Amino acid sequence: MMRFLLLSLFFLTACGDSPVGREARILAMGDSMMAWNSLGGQSIPDVVSDVLGEPVVDRSVSGARMIYRLPVSGAAGLSIPKQYRAGNWDWVILNGGGNDLWLGCGCGQCDRKMDKLISEDTQTGVFPELVTRIRQDGARVILLGYLRTPGRSSPIENCRDEGDELDARLMRLAEGDLGVTFLPAADLVPYGDLSFHAVDRIHPSPKASRIIGGRVAEVIQSVPASR
Repeated sequence: MMRFLLLSLFFLTACGDSPVGREARILAMGDSMMAWNSLGGQSIPDVVSDVLGEPVVDRSVSGARMIYRLPVSGAAGLSIPKQYRAGNWDWVILNGGGNDLWLGCGCGQCDRKMDKLISEDTQTGVFPELVTRIRQDGARVILLGYLRTPGRSSPIENCRDEGDELDARLMRLAEGDLGVTFLPAADLVPYGDLSFHAVDRIHPSPKASRIIGGRVAEVIQSVPASR
């Protein structure tokens, strides 16, 4: 885990000054759902880059949260809002909230945590604040929902209700702005099908990352490039 965080910190530091970072128009941010399979070049941002044939700056970090108060850890990418830096972005691909709910309240009695992420009316919370900031900088936003478990042998099986509620609120947030798209993944995993997850039954397999990345690329392809 420490090695992964050090590598992530190095990448976050390097990409802002690299030619690719300056030229890219797509930024990916989030937690392990976004970052998983990156060591094999098969993460969601990797797939988006491959399909579109253009660079994607990936600042996602495994273990990251939407609500993370420690500034040192935040600098290493564990605060998803701090992964964002204003730039010449056309698109920002964003996910998050799963670690806040699972680790923050065990996916039980999470009403207060959910409201801090995004209120029921979508007007307040970390998600609306971050999306508003990104949109004010001129980028479109793609919000990703989480995979659901295959229905067995998963430590996050009891998070299904919270996942459904988070999806519903993010969908309402997207409905209020034509520049924001919500892409759910709740429909992706058939009951009992283990092929969409890594062995931990939490994170996406390369197959799942490939499908989700393909869906993201389709959204981006549907809008003419602005530059």
